[in-house]
Amino acid sequence: MSDPAADPFAPPPAPPGARLFDHAAPFRTTLGAELPGYVLAYETWGTLSAERDNAILLCTGLSASSHARSSVEDSTPGWWERMIGDGAPLDTRRYCVICTNVLGGCFGSTGPVSPSPADGRPWGLRFPLVTVQDFVRAQARLLDHLGIERLHAVVGSSMGGMQALALGALFPARTSRVVAISSPGRSYPLSIALRFVQRQAVMRDPAWNGGRYEPGRGPVEGLRLAREIGTISYRSGPEWDQRFGRERLRDAPTDVGPDFQVEAYLVRQGERLAGSGFDPNSFLYLSKAMDLFDLGEGAPSYEAGIARIHARTLVVGVTTDLLFPIQQQEEVARILRESGREARFVRLDTVYGHDAFLIDVERFAAILRPFLDEPAPRRGGRPTG
Repeated sequence: MSDPAADPFAPPPAPPGARLFDHAAPFRTTLGAELPGYVLAYETWGTLSAERDNAILLCTGLSASSHARSSVEDSTPGWWERMIGDGAPLDTRRYCVICTNVLGGCFGSTGPVSPSPADGRPWGLRFPLVTVQDFVRAQARLLDHLGIERLHAVVGSSMGGMQALALGALFPARTSRVVAISSPGRSYPLSIALRFVQRQAVMRDPAWNGGRYEPGRGPVEGLRLAREIGTISYRSGPEWDQRFGRERLRDAPTDVGPDFQVEAYLVRQGERLAGSGFDPNSFLYLSKAMDLFDLGEGAPSYEAGIARIHARTLVVGVTTDLLFPIQQQEEVARILRESGREARFVRLDTVYGHDAFLIDVERFAAILRPFLDEPAPRRGGRPTG
């Protein structure tokens, strides 16, 4: 790995515990462009069985790395720390959990911040647009590399849930179970509008420079503002009321800057992402991939696209989700059932909104554990794609 201090074009490093899958063959994207190859950063927890039938693919949200749980190589807590491990819902005594950072991302995976083979400089906006389906197709090549023909389950929330649904639709014989949390089968205008404004915040930062910036010297202020906007949609009004009320930072305002506790919270969330090393161009590409997501793409209809999923499916919706309102998850489960598929819908009433899967861990554990531990459905067919 290059030293960022010595190499101004070095991409952000992969997490210390990550391994790198180098797919050297050309990769054609859904939209018709071609990459000469790609690298995916991934981490694993637990042991793959001799039959290679106990793997769970865990898909990430927009800004997450492959580091979902701590490990010997990396003791820092992962983004789903309490859900993975010995005796946890994703039980590493039974399952081998695999988490990748997606194509188009950063933190070890090939994306806009990676060096282009043409000149060694970051791809920037020369990187081709990628879709959620591209994320999944790249992950399928990793599964091939690991010798995993069929997953025990694919699990994801938000953009990760989009990937879980897409894998079930594109490769119906490659997984026994699909778990999609707070994810729609396609993006609707509200979430598209929110992500558009977030991208504008990044692109209007003068440091963005048309996407041509050195890693670590890009539109930090724009990325910070984008996360502040996004955070409003990740939580809920009832939680803001309970958590902050009208608590102030000071007795009386002296200027037009942050004055309420809720404003200070948004600032902290923006600073957290801006200081994480997450690449602003990756933010643009991955949020655009979420906008483009539609299981009906390439199928006669949206319903027919969803019906390509044959795996036993668990869909979880949150009543206070502003980003992907619960009726969007209800729609996916209904279409699956009307198509003769086995689909369960769980309606979770919690104040934590879209981010509930990161916070209300005990309740999600009670939902996921029995679904993952049930006897496997009868297998049929061979992997495709």
